[in-house]
Amino acid sequence: SLPVFPAFIYQCAGAVNKEVISMTDTGFSSSVQSELAYSVVLVFCFLFHSILIMFRYFFISGRLISVLLLQTFVNWKEARLTWSFFKQAFLKQILTEGERYVMTFLNVLNFGDQGVYDIVNNLGSLVARFIFLPIEESFYVFFAKVLERGKNVKDQKKEDVAMAADVLESLLKLVLLTGLTITVFGYAYSQLALDIYGGSMLSSGTGPDLLRCYSLYVLFLAVNGVTECFTFASMCKEEVDRYNFVMLALSFTFLCISYFLTHWHGSVGFILANCFNMGIRIAHSIHYIYGYFKESTYRPLTGLLPSPILVLIYIISGVITGFSEVFFCCDKGWMARLIHISMGALCFGTTVVTMFCTETKLIHFVRSQFLPQYMKKGT
Repeated sequence: SLPVFPAFIYQCAGAVNKEVISMTDTGFSSSVQSELAYSVVLVFCFLFHSILIMFRYFFISGRLISVLLLQTFVNWKEARLTWSFFKQAFLKQILTEGERYVMTFLNVLNFGDQGVYDIVNNLGSLVARFIFLPIEESFYVFFAKVLERGKNVKDQKKEDVAMAADVLESLLKLVLLTGLTITVFGYAYSQLALDIYGGSMLSSGTGPDLLRCYSLYVLFLAVNGVTECFTFASMCKEEVDRYNFVMLALSFTFLCISYFLTHWHGSVGFILANCFNMGIRIAHSIHYIYGYFKESTYRPLTGLLPSPILVLIYIISGVITGFSEVFFCCDKGWMARLIHISMGALCFGTTVVTMFCTETKLIHFVRSQFLPQYMKKGT
């Protein structure tokens, strides 16, 4: 709940910077007051909820005296680890929302380009929110329970290490293929998607190029989510602190690159800077995972290597849909658009069939891990 306050301050600053509106304006002041009220209510609700939990745990269960006598009110080892993750949260905020600070306070884009960027960013982030974020959160809990934090592979149970390695390999393959599919087909269908969503105003400007670059960024997001999921679930406090220094340097570099790339390539520079940021974080996590499993026989990073036949199908699909976009999209009428969509559907179907034939281990993982969960939710 506490990060809501910085978000509120940021939103106010961005609104003031974008629009020259008097504070007496009814709409603006009402919006600010509602945001402030929302933040205050959130903080007090979580505070009341925490006090209620403590009251139930200590007073109702009669554990307060034993806690005071044994002085175990705080687990200092976990408290220090929590503090390390707390510091990391601020650095992640800069890496996640850094381009918005640059955009707002340095005026590198005009209002029109900022609006198009926000639309594309919101559309593109839907995939990360609804597909990759639940996977990352669920399997972070899984890895944290299976593996003991801060211990080497040799000091852990072999069956737990084997399970974690198999799941990590399948997860990496799953998000990699999902990201590749979005990247390949997103390139050829970005203009059509924006034309359907917002008309020629979005599809005729920088919008399609932005969404194409964002399709590539989704691939980086997908892989980074799983690699960091495992890394943070197995790191000890000292390793988290060292990684915080890396993120501090990366945050400064990211802001500088965002500024210079935007001057060079407009709003596309922001997405390219985000790709650079994610690429460095992926490289760091891969280095950690490689060192973690180095003394074992397991190699979960092979999940980042799709089959050559599937890679070939991706390349052919990208070429076919790219030419289809040139000849049939998007100012040649609805019949041409339907042909373009049909070509994409045919290529997508071929890709999925090839995936079922070449990635049998992944298909088994999806059937055994994901489908039962969705069936339980449905019932």
